[in-house]
Amino acid sequence: MPERPYIYYDYTISLCSTCLRRIDAKIVFQDDKVYMLKHCPKHGRERVLIATDIEYYKSCRNYAKRSEIPLKFNTSTHFGCPYDCGLCPDHEQHSCLTVIEVTDRCNLSCPTCYAMSSPSYGRHRTLEEIEQMFDVIVANEGEPDVVQISGGEPTVHPQFFEILDIAKRKPIKHLMLNTNGIRIAKDEKFVARLASYMPDFEIYLQFDSFKKEALEKLRGEDLREVRKKAIEHLNKYNLSTTLVVTLQKGLNTDEIGEIIEYALKQPCVRGVTFQPTQQAGRLENYNQATDRYTLTEVRSAILEQTDVFTAADLLPVPCNPDALVMGYALKLGGNVFPLTRLIDPNDLLDNSRNTIVYENDEHLKPHLLHMFSTGNSVEVANEHLKSILCCLPAIDAPELSYDNLFRVIIMNFIDAQNFDVRAIKKSCVHIVNKDMKIIPFETMNLFYRDDKIEYLNVLKNEVNIW
Repeated sequence: MPERPYIYYDYTISLCSTCLRRIDAKIVFQDDKVYMLKHCPKHGRERVLIATDIEYYKSCRNYAKRSEIPLKFNTSTHFGCPYDCGLCPDHEQHSCLTVIEVTDRCNLSCPTCYAMSSPSYGRHRTLEEIEQMFDVIVANEGEPDVVQISGGEPTVHPQFFEILDIAKRKPIKHLMLNTNGIRIAKDEKFVARLASYMPDFEIYLQFDSFKKEALEKLRGEDLREVRKKAIEHLNKYNLSTTLVVTLQKGLNTDEIGEIIEYALKQPCVRGVTFQPTQQAGRLENYNQATDRYTLTEVRSAILEQTDVFTAADLLPVPCNPDALVMGYALKLGGNVFPLTRLIDPNDLLDNSRNTIVYENDEHLKPHLLHMFSTGNSVEVANEHLKSILCCLPAIDAPELSYDNLFRVIIMNFIDAQNFDVRAIKKSCVHIVNKDMKIIPFETMNLFYRDDKIEYLNVLKNEVNIW
């Protein structure tokens, strides 16, 4: 009998990348890759590459766990995912990280910007609006794990430090500032004041490339000196920092290893987050046919370009395994020890297994015994490590501080091309929008920004008619 050129693996609901209407989709394996095949009655067929590592893609299903839901939901389920965001009761994950956009304005007009920000776009939020945004998160989460102050560029807000003061009054476990670093580079007194908000405060610093050409294509300017000076100031005050890299295939993907190695040498840097370009917002130098970069390609590049991590160290994050990869390491005595390989991944999912044993590593053993042992015990309590293996950057191991930690995260923000409703329902990175609803990051950029709402209402009307 004749055969299809692929192996059929799964079925899901996706979107037509042209009209954003819901359509059926097949997940198939072909030529050692994973593709999504879909067909829109109006716009024809699409074949989208969604993974380059079949075994890793399949392994993500093994990291499923019970969904953690918010204390309350903010809207009802009527039209079906993704047209009811807010969060609706059909969503399967609480907010591991919630973003508050305090302004639309920015001191850059990046060619790549999901929020369409610029010096003249939109407005600053009032303090009253911003406090209400924080209160919405607290109502949903109780004690929010991570809240990120973002924009636009939040440091251009005229009441910036008042915003930080409001945030620190709330029961937020970890506060982040998402910034392009321009003000940090130019104003050391500003950095000194930022440092006063530690602990439980971190800089989420845009850091895309060491190359002039790549920075100009992504950000519109050569920001190399800005980045250098910003890191200098952040190191001086040991202000916890995560480097955030927007990746575009062929533009800066050859620098992944170099950025990790650079980050490991900076005392203030706690990790690197890699984000493949999401096809949303302003995207001037992007060709979807050639520039799409998948999560598995990022993971493979980390393994190929640096010897810090092995494949066993870069694991799916159980709250949303399709979209998040994380690897942890300890920086001890000038050496780097990947931490994830010390833990049986099954321990993350089975609370009945409560111990792990260190590797046979004579350099690492004394550090682990010093940090984790109780009396003469040589076993390491798994509970001491489990808290650092999700989105929350908290450490509860005795004698271990946040300064010793280094993490690599791959955060794959799904767009209309690779939209998979199964994964979207588990999105755990959310944004508080202007209507005080909490929207998954992916659907926010597809449907819920100012220039998208009118068309979303058209799609909802179609659902009602149907």
